[in-house]
Order: sequence, then C-alpha cells, then structure tokens
Amino acid sequence: MTKDSIQTIEQSMNVDWQQLALKTLQGELITKEEALQVLQADDDELLAVMDAAFRIRKHYYGKKVKLNLIVNAKSGLCPEDCGYCSQSIVSNAPVTKYPLLEKDVLVDGAKRAMELQAGTYCIVASGRGPTKRELEQVTAAVAEIKATMPLKICACLGILTDEQSKQLKEAGVDRYNHNLNTSEDHYAHITSTHTYEDRVHTVEQAKQSGISPCSGVIIGMGETDEQLVNVAMALRELDADSIPVNFLNAIPGTPLEQLSNLNPRRCLKALAMFRFVCPTKEIRASGGREVNLRTMQALALYAANSIFIGDYLTTEGQEAAADHAMIEDMGFEIETCAL
Repeated sequence: MTKDSIQTIEQSMNVDWQQLALKTLQGELITKEEALQVLQADDDELLAVMDAAFRIRKHYYGKKVKLNLIVNAKSGLCPEDCGYCSQSIVSNAPVTKYPLLEKDVLVDGAKRAMELQAGTYCIVASGRGPTKRELEQVTAAVAEIKATMPLKICACLGILTDEQSKQLKEAGVDRYNHNLNTSEDHYAHITSTHTYEDRVHTVEQAKQSGISPCSGVIIGMGETDEQLVNVAMALRELDADSIPVNFLNAIPGTPLEQLSNLNPRRCLKALAMFRFVCPTKEIRASGGREVNLRTMQALALYAANSIFIGDYLTTEGQEAAADHAMIEDMGFEIETCAL
C-alpha cells in the first residue's frame, strides 16, 4: 500500500458523505482523491457511503431499474488473448463454440428480452471485429427488431471501422459497447493482442457515428485502487453514457483463474465510486455480481440503476424471477421499454 493510499484511508474516516453527494449534485466534479476516499472507505462506513450514492442515483433516475438482456451471438473462436475471457485464444475453459447466430435466432432473443421486461437487448459477438457477412447478419436482425419491438439495441462486436459504425447506426443500433476494462497503465497485464488506445478509439468511433457509447470495467484483475479510479475518470472523460461495472468471475482455464480478491463490500464501494465520478450516467451492476456480491446484491441498486437479467456470455446469471423479486423487495420498479 502506498503512502498516498494510507493518507487517503485516514482522510476517508472523516468524510461527510452527504456533503460529497451534495457537491456532486451541484455539478462539481469530484477529484481523484475524493474518489479514492469512497473506494477506500472503512467497512463501518459502508451504509453511509451507499446512502450518499443513492441520493445521487435517486436524483437522476428515481427508483427505476433498467434491465438489459445479453445474447451470446457468437461464442469462442476469438483470436484475442484477454486474460479474463473464457472465449479467448489463450483460454482452456470448456465453452461452446459456434459462428454468428442466424437473423431469426437473434430476433427470437429480442422477443425473450421483451418477455423478461428488459428495455435493452445486447447483441454480443466474440472476435477482434466483425466480418462483412457478420455485420450484414447483425444489421438485418437489428432492422427487423427495431421495426417490430420497442427495444433499445446495444451491439458489442469488437473493434470497428468508421464504415462499420455508420452501418450499425443506419440499421438502428442505439448503443455500442466496448469496455475499457482496466486502466491504461494496467492494460498490458491483461491483454497484448490489442491496446487500450484501440478500445478508446472504438468508443470514440461509435460516438462520432451518432451511437450512444457504452463502456465499462472489470474489477478484480489485480489493479490498484488508484488504477480503478483512473479508469473511472477516463470513462468520465470519454463521456460514456452507460457504464457496466463487471466483477471478475475467475473462470477455470483462463489466465486469471487464480484471482479472487473481491468481497461484497469492496464491490459495493466500487459501484458507489462510479456513481460519484459519473453521477448522471447509467451505472450497471454487471457480470460477476451474483458470484461477488452474493447475499448483498440488492444493495447494489442504491448506486446502480441498471442490471443484466438472465445469463451472461459463458456463465449463468441469477434467475430472472429472482431479479424481479429483488427489485420489488427493495421498493424499486422496472423501467418500461420506451425509446
């Protein structure tokens, strides 16, 4: 632990969390030091931190919860070496591998999203980036979905060219996801086949094409507190509209399978930190929440205004009925589908 970290922890013991929330609501950006104080707050302060984060969340989003459903549109077969991913070329995890799903299957997935009350349908495909044929399949499916269902469509297809971004926009894609995952100075420890700058460029490419940018992180990959705060600040600078906060699910067979340094309290403070840093944005408690938040999942809703419902890419999520019950039990309500 650095000298600065020790000093920040000592300072966090004297923080007026409600005053920090008020500062944020008045439009003042919190500093890196203040973000560290949130992240490093003593466990005894956890409920006070979450209450302050909820004050911000409630101001911008009330008590509504956005539901997002993922379809694993193409599984495995990825040439990238992302250390956290069971679908990467360096993974030995036993995952199902298949090419991009046909248009009708993708459309059926959107119908399931509607059944589960999800407002956003996320089409996710493994790989460095889409081929011409893959892009045509996705855009054809998106066009049909947008013509028949009141869903927002988020695509996650890897690194894009300018022309590909425009094609997705023309087809009706509302949002494009490309996570930064971790800080710039930690990125090389996680992936070597592409760079942090490649990811930043793709997020900016989507924005330039008129698509809402979605970009987030994976917590628990060996990053320091300072690095986690740095990527939060980078996402604020990028002006990402939606920020999925994932918690490492250390899948056996992946290079990061031995990492298991998260606990529910750490995860909740991380969500609160993202709410303070990016107060107006959609903060989503995402992959790994069931494994890492465990019995404290419901508290995530005090900072996050969005969750994934159903399964993830190669791991199972909580039963949809349990998520619906959690939202109701907390006195929150599902945000209805509306464009």
